[in-house]
Amino acid sequence: MTLFAAEAIHKRFGARVVLENISLGFERDRVHGIMGPNGAGKTTCFNVLTGRHAPDRGRITFDGRDITGLAPQRIARLGIARSFQIMNLFDDTLVIENVLLALPAFRGRRTSVLGKVFEDAGLTDAALAVLDLVGLADRAWEKAAALPYGDRRALEIAVALAAEPRILFLDEPTSGLGAEATQGLARLLDRLRQRYTIVIIEHDMRFLFGLADRISVIHWGQVIAEGTPAELMADKWVKRSALGEVA
Repeated sequence: MTLFAAEAIHKRFGARVVLENISLGFERDRVHGIMGPNGAGKTTCFNVLTGRHAPDRGRITFDGRDITGLAPQRIARLGIARSFQIMNLFDDTLVIENVLLALPAFRGRRTSVLGKVFEDAGLTDAALAVLDLVGLADRAWEKAAALPYGDRRALEIAVALAAEPRILFLDEPTSGLGAEATQGLARLLDRLRQRYTIVIIEHDMRFLFGLADRISVIHWGQVIAEGTPAELMADKWVKRSALGEVA
């Protein structure tokens, strides 16, 4: 069953058309991939889907509700979370503090003083439970800046999960990762797929083909191919492109 859908999305910046008639559907409890060359419109597509940019035309629905043009904060409160190509962490704070700040229970408090929050065992336990999901519970009391790059990517995902989403959008999660860290991220996402619907923009085709249930290929601001990894391996466009070597 489709949880999130975009229908005939158009987006332009001045005279430049970035997205033209984009339609996508993401089913519940599946990993969906979006791939394509640099400049194809992938990140702009994510920004439109998650409310960073309003589409010029088209419609976006989440669990049957029209969310077209809603502000990012309202979209996030509905259960949609995302990461970014450039990590957005509070490096000078503890690992657990990054997660605490994203918990709905923390945002609902009248005080924003973290010292007071640590007196609330329920909030601390909730943050530790999220960190345990991504394998960082044992590093909760370290500074975020001290984490290796791969663990920082995992922490970014933990911050997104702390918001209690139903669907998680990840923008180039393997960016900057070595082979070992990329394998660790694949194992993490394979665990998380049991709990969340996941949508991934990714340049590492081997990573994406090994993880996604379904992949959409965006080029020239349009969806030019779509299907399972096996179906895309047989796609004529994929075979003629550099992606054919991966397939």
